Amino acid sequence: MNKNIETNLLIKQMNQSDAIAYRPGFLASPTDSEFAVLNRAYADTGKLYATLKSSIESRKCTTPTCEYESLRLKQLEASPQISLDFISNFLAEVTTVEEPNFDPNNNFAYTIANAILSKKPAFSKTDGYNISLYLLEDGSQQMVFEGPGFDKPLSVNSATLKSLLDSGTSIVAPTPDIESDMSALLLETGLFSAEDTMEDGSLGPNARITEEFALKNSDGSFDYEIIDIGGGKGRNVLKYDMDKIKRKAEPFVNAEIAGLLSSEQSAVAAWNVYISKGTTASEDDQMTQNANAGDASWSYELDLPLAPEKKELFSVKYKEYFMNNYLMQFIKNQLPTVQEDAGIFDLAEAKQAKAQKFLDDNDLN
Repeated sequence: MNKNIETNLLIKQMNQSDAIAYRPGFLASPTDSEFAVLNRAYADTGKLYATLKSSIESRKCTTPTCEYESLRLKQLEASPQISLDFISNFLAEVTTVEEPNFDPNNNFAYTIANAILSKKPAFSKTDGYNISLYLLEDGSQQMVFEGPGFDKPLSVNSATLKSLLDSGTSIVAPTPDIESDMSALLLETGLFSAEDTMEDGSLGPNARITEEFALKNSDGSFDYEIIDIGGGKGRNVLKYDMDKIKRKAEPFVNAEIAGLLSSEQSAVAAWNVYISKGTTASEDDQMTQNANAGDASWSYELDLPLAPEKKELFSVKYKEYFMNNYLMQFIKNQLPTVQEDAGIFDLAEAKQAKAQKFLDDNDLN
């Protein structure tokens, strides 16, 4: 298992567990989680501001126009708002690690940073962690996280972070809500009638694929498959034209895939959390630890931008995922809509009758 997965899952387990509360002596030890980041960053700015102001007013600058001093003065005046925006933007990014479908292949350093900022137990100053904020001469700011959990200090620049966010890029990839996306996709395919749609836009509990996709005999009656329900009994279930269903759904599925691949980091997250292993959100809810792609994971650092063969693999597996986990429930073992065909019957007699009908229909007697 790679270190990102191992560390992210360990921290998640620590945060979800009550074990630390039962550690001998934990409650008796003081915990300092007040890093005083802004106080330390601005400790000397008042003196610097006064010096710059005095230099400009007395015209004792490094140049006759006081260009450098005027620029630094403007930077200092703008710094408090930059600091607030910087910390707010960074915090908004790293809180993604707390999402239930968070991809543990993301850089574990951001998970540690979030634990420090949110004052999680075991990530305090007492535990050896620290945050420093530096006001740089170019007007940008540098935030540095240090502590025993990092391989090396995590350093983030305010201007670089803002540039990434303005371009629509996240430093921690959010995982798409596959369950909601695919439930909406079911409706978009046009395989269901309008009456099956509830007020909230979801499919109703009795939703069925419309009859135009069910296979029929030459006389217009439904062509059923007989299934064995045990005890020598059987019942009819509808058979569907799978080629027709796939042709109808494919343009909508392709559009959904194209949308995901337009944000490749989201596609990587979806692959790692859901698509590769084929697990649904509901299945994850029943596990002690959510599934993830493990050794089949795609790396944000190494696999972006995605190569054409990975895009093609994503497309193939996404379609399989949609079919197996969402569409198949409306295709497999669907009972007849014709009341007289929906009852339980003797299996042997029914099979014999079906075989005789085939002979009669094809004039093979």
